[in-house]
Amino acid sequence: MIDVKQMLEKSIEYGASDVHINSGMPPIMRIHTELVAMDLPEVTNEEAKRMVISMTGEEKFKKFEEMKDLDFSTTINDGHRFRVNAHFQRDTIALSFRVISNVIPPLEELHLPEIAQQLTDLPRGLVLVTGHTGSGKSTTLASMIGEINNKRSKRIITLEDPVEYALDNGNCMIEQREIGADCTSFSSGLRHALRQDPDIIMVGEMRDLETTSSTITAAETGHLVFSTLHTVNASQTVERVIDIYPSGQQNQIRAMLSNTLQAVISQTLFKRIDQPGMVPCVEILLCTSAVRNCIREGRVFEIPNIIETSRRLGMQSMDHSIADMFRKGYIAREEAILRSTNPTKMEKQLGAVAV
Repeated sequence: MIDVKQMLEKSIEYGASDVHINSGMPPIMRIHTELVAMDLPEVTNEEAKRMVISMTGEEKFKKFEEMKDLDFSTTINDGHRFRVNAHFQRDTIALSFRVISNVIPPLEELHLPEIAQQLTDLPRGLVLVTGHTGSGKSTTLASMIGEINNKRSKRIITLEDPVEYALDNGNCMIEQREIGADCTSFSSGLRHALRQDPDIIMVGEMRDLETTSSTITAAETGHLVFSTLHTVNASQTVERVIDIYPSGQQNQIRAMLSNTLQAVISQTLFKRIDQPGMVPCVEILLCTSAVRNCIREGRVFEIPNIIETSRRLGMQSMDHSIADMFRKGYIAREEAILRSTNPTKMEKQLGAVAV
């Protein structure tokens, strides 16, 4: 029988970012984007059930059987934490573990543009960090909060599902509230957070209309708010926020968003070729008066052009970031071309660069 804690300890030794459990297969690790089977026996459905119960208890397992999905976190003996999703597939239990580093990397070690550090000095407004699952959004947010904790004296409240990085009080007073354990929902936590005297609020995800509305309201009322969305670029992010609202409210939300949004950081991770690990490529949108006008007037399609022509202000397109990371020797030429928004243009752009 597989001991779940020992399995997770072994995944840390191998440097895995994720571990997946499916009945009838051995545990599978993801190491630097590649899937690798662990040297362990196949997991049965009964073993998967025992794993979930050992981490959640019988009461939460009954909730899981009813809802068919359950998000939670678990910690192993050496202090490493994991974000866990238990779910059903083909009427059997499956689990996905995401490793949460017990060390928050300094912002300067993430290879993000310098403007990311400057955003931590903002007095108010909304900053969105976006990307697909596994793109490093949580790490970027944790590092930005860590940067604030090092240099400012503020009261910070985070709402997370589940809590990922454990943030220690430094210069700031930090409260971390976990959805389901410390509050019932993001929207409920946000409503009550406004009565808890925060300076800065971090919302794990703007996943529905109520949460999105409460997040924007918090930014409108003079707080600095950080949150995430599962969008791949800045213009899609703006469109997604607006599209969450009914059509009759979209003019109003365009006006609200144009006043509160400060920046969008859209990122994706690339496998490094110079050393083991991953490196982010990042699109940066800063809300200048031109961008605010585009949002307010429904001309979101003009945002990519504004980003391209505003590099001196700190903005950058995803393709510019990809080309830069290639030139620095961090990522492979083939992947840079394949994952760019315009592969033909990227190939020509990199043509004169020595591989």
